[in-house]
Amino acid sequence: MAAFRQAIADGTDIIETDLHVSADGVFVCIHDETVDRTTNGSGRVEEMSLAELKKLSAFYGREEFSAEKIPALSELIEILPDDVALALEIKTDRFLESAVHQKLIKQLADARLLDRTIILSFSLDHLKAVYKTSKELHTGWITLSKLTPLRGPHMLGAFWPLLLLNPFYVKIAHSRNQAICPLDPLPDSRLWLYRILGCDAILTDDPGTTGLALRKHRGTKLLESSV
Repeated sequence: MAAFRQAIADGTDIIETDLHVSADGVFVCIHDETVDRTTNGSGRVEEMSLAELKKLSAFYGREEFSAEKIPALSELIEILPDDVALALEIKTDRFLESAVHQKLIKQLADARLLDRTIILSFSLDHLKAVYKTSKELHTGWITLSKLTPLRGPHMLGAFWPLLLLNPFYVKIAHSRNQAICPLDPLPDSRLWLYRILGCDAILTDDPGTTGLALRKHRGTKLLESSV
């Protein structure tokens, strides 16, 4: 939550987080399928209840954040400003289950967030399952290797070197009304490139620093996104 609050304070346009499902069916914001790397605990997220997850410190080895807990999606939604969008990367095959992705869509709909949420995944099957249930949601496909834009998803998150290997990548995607957000968590030294290519959004690990860099590129269409 400290990272989310800081991103909002830094003026981010989009909050991006990864989603897993706890043993009791709660959507939780954590990158890995286990808690081992980022908390003081051990075990698989899907085998632990929300209450069990909340007993852990999500401090990632940084003592100043020892009070941080693994947040439920509902906690992020509660602090999300009205002018900030939500990008959710679904990380598990549980999202192929109809009951699971329907529950996610209902939670977003109840929070009136369907029109400013994009569902992200490396898995096309995950995206198709969610989009089949709700055509209101936008989808974004992340790829590390495909050199040409894939038809279908509303946004493409291509690993940034792919845009160098195929300088027509953005132009082709735009001809299909697809947005481009390069997969580049440290983009500041390449903002000039993304501006020339006409990318639509920027992913960054540090929205504050990237925001300052963007303001030096006045006239650009780039937006900020935080992880």
